[in-house]
Amino acid sequence: MMVAVFATMLVAFACAWLRRRTLAIGAFVASLMLATGLFLYEIYSPEYGFRMPWIQTQVVPTSDRIA
Repeated sequence: MMVAVFATMLVAFACAWLRRRTLAIGAFVASLMLATGLFLYEIYSPEYGFRMPWIQTQVVPTSDRIA
């Protein structure tokens, strides 16, 4: 997926170098949208998502007595 992000960014730079401003802006916006989609996929994917051990969503049973 990063290949698509870098490819669209390369297209944007090439269009800017060739003075095709509208195409360059469109390709740059497309690369930003692809990068944002990839970032959100990486964060929210249950299989590949980032783990945040400091956020616990499970109830941990506690004991009032000290053993």
